Amino acid sequence: MKPIILLLAFVTAAGCGHASPGASSTLMALRALGRAAACTSDQQCKAVALGAKPCGGPEAYMAYSTAQSSPDKVKALAERYRKEREQENKASGLASDCSFLMDPGAQCRAGQCQLGGANGALVE
Repeated sequence: MKPIILLLAFVTAAGCGHASPGASSTLMALRALGRAAACTSDQQCKAVALGAKPCGGPEAYMAYSTAQSSPDKVKALAERYRKEREQENKASGLASDCSFLMDPGAQCRAGQCQLGGANGALVE
């Protein structure tokens, strides 16, 4: 079992790379919005794609609350982070597993917006 876990950790690390200082600050701002995800209904919860894999598609998804954060602000930050990650991928020549993450959607659970499925990863 341990070799499988180590392999998954290696594949994940190899696919995501490390964010530059600019991308890191954008990601920190996105994380802050994700932590402010209080909700009272599923309609207040949305999922946003984060980052960019070297061969296309998002690296992860994050749930956020429209009751706490402006969807326009979240989308603008997510778009900026996607562009930053694309530039990093090109500059570093990174490769990834090329798997595509489907949007898992988001739901209100215990007063917090959370991703609705197992296909996306919440960036913490």
